Amino acid sequence: MPTTVEQTQRRSIEFTTLDEVRADIEALAAGSYVTVGNWSFAQILDHLGSSLIASIDGFPFKASWFVRWFVAPMIKNSILTNQMKPGFKLPKKFSSYLPSEECTMDEALPKVLAAIKRFDDEIPVADHPFFGKMASEEWMNLHVRHAELHMSFVVPTATAGEQN
Repeated sequence: MPTTVEQTQRRSIEFTTLDEVRADIEALAAGSYVTVGNWSFAQILDHLGSSLIASIDGFPFKASWFVRWFVAPMIKNSILTNQMKPGFKLPKKFSSYLPSEECTMDEALPKVLAAIKRFDDEIPVADHPFFGKMASEEWMNLHVRHAELHMSFVVPTATAGEQN
């Protein structure tokens, strides 16, 4: 049974493929978990699904030319290879990209699973709103880093009969 709690005990996880992300999502959705951040599990899945879809179809926004030309090149490699740090907030003009508070697991779980399958089947060709053109390998790295960040806030809980 899902719940949301205020605490700082995030999971430490590392993914190398979207298959690992899918397996983690399915395992958590089938079991008992808590979320330890500001978003519900459904909101997290909706956001990850939207990111995957946007890498194929395009993002509804673009960063300023200054960010794209001067800031993004300096941080791109770090973002693609290191775990992302929590706390980044999208500017208000990009808020349409955030999940709604009414998002449900019945909507979000099929969305993210379909988005992962679609990413597996199609080549992401959209420009990233900060980094511009990216190779398929770069998109994969970005998506698994992004999933590590958000999925770290979903923590499995012990169920009856399990030992801690």
